[in-house]
Amino acid sequence: MDVLEAILTRRSVRAFAPDPVPDELLRRVLEVGRASASGGNVQPWGFVAVRAPERLAGLRSLAPGIIGRPTAAIAICLDAARARALGGAGGERSAWLDIGVAVENILLAAHGLGLGACPIGSFHRQGVARFLGLPEGVEPVLLVALGYPRGKPAAAGRRPSGEVCFLERWGVPYG
Repeated sequence: MDVLEAILTRRSVRAFAPDPVPDELLRRVLEVGRASASGGNVQPWGFVAVRAPERLAGLRSLAPGIIGRPTAAIAICLDAARARALGGAGGERSAWLDIGVAVENILLAAHGLGLGACPIGSFHRQGVARFLGLPEGVEPVLLVALGYPRGKPAAAGRRPSGEVCFLERWGVPYG
């Protein structure tokens, strides 16, 4: 699958088969997240993989946004202290952009490897931080549920190009 195909066919998967995610695939997904672009090369992220069934159950208890039963999850964490120290005055703000790039890489890597994934924003942040043993100054900002998809989700609708793509000025449709 080429990059454009991966981008255009990736869907958020919320129904997972019971087959566990092999360690090698989870490792590759994490590596792709680690290789993400980062402003000033600050790399303000940390990734905590969870795959033991009892740990996944504990994580699900703190995250009502996890629908279904993924066989792995990744907590995407922001190291705000690192972002401020290495990124200067705007370091923490640009760190959020870096986190977004890393998450998209993780989602696309999972899709390219035949896994389903879904970003999860609905979870108890303090509870997840304690559950994962995050150090002071590191906070979970997103969870990604992973597993083999049970079926293929339908494509979500998108706004028409003329509403979002403009040429030279806002409001002048591109094409």
